[in-house]
Amino acid sequence: MSPVGKISATLATLMLATSGAAEAGDGAFGWLSGDWYLTVGATGLIAPNFEGGKQYMLSAQPIISLGKAGPQARFTSRNDNISLALVDDGSVRAGLTGKFLFSRDDSNADELKGLDPVRWGGEVGGFFEFYPTDWMRARAELRHGVRAHNGFVADIAADAFYDVTPTVRISGGPRVSFASANYFDAYYGVNAQEAVASGLSQYNPGGGLKSVGLGGAVTWKVTDPMTASLFGEYSRLEGPAADSSLVRERGDRNQFMVGVSTTYRFDFKM
Repeated sequence: MSPVGKISATLATLMLATSGAAEAGDGAFGWLSGDWYLTVGATGLIAPNFEGGKQYMLSAQPIISLGKAGPQARFTSRNDNISLALVDDGSVRAGLTGKFLFSRDDSNADELKGLDPVRWGGEVGGFFEFYPTDWMRARAELRHGVRAHNGFVADIAADAFYDVTPTVRISGGPRVSFASANYFDAYYGVNAQEAVASGLSQYNPGGGLKSVGLGGAVTWKVTDPMTASLFGEYSRLEGPAADSSLVRERGDRNQFMVGVSTTYRFDFKM
């Protein structure tokens, strides 16, 4: 079984177990009642102009998270995609996740000239996170592409966090990503026709490890519902991504990102 397949099976098992426990205790829709929260915000960042690129640009991304309020304060990261928690007891959280994907074509970068455009779309799937200690959170996401690509992407991250003051927290840890062949083909593949049009070497990727890296952040609790943060990320492309002619001939395996974000949390009852 491929790495993505193993992660898919593990995440699906955990999701079924946690959702089953919720239904057993409260009924099929019992989890709807109670205290909920909605967190919204935005991120401004400097990052490569395309995944695998070597030129940098300023861009913005939304932050959205919805779930049931647990008995303990949770750690959140800007890397968490749009989430709907179906299970949340303070130490274990699981549910649905999604990510919006912008289109990619040669208007984004000259390095993409001659390559087929990637349509805008998204990724939908599930997530599972837990706290092995009081100062660390581990999270896994498994998502399937919609419209932009037809592959799977799995992201795994662990973040240690420490409260320097009651309102200032520092955090950081390792990240690793996997993807299937269909994902890599959309973003890193170069077929015969594209090779002629772009001048890049033909490349037909398989699936496997996508990247490894580190990330860190300083978060300031401005008010009880409002936070702001400064963050930095480094990832190194691996496997089919690193072997792509687009990266080897026109890009860079080393990907850096720095930015700021702010979020606001709304609490409500169902």
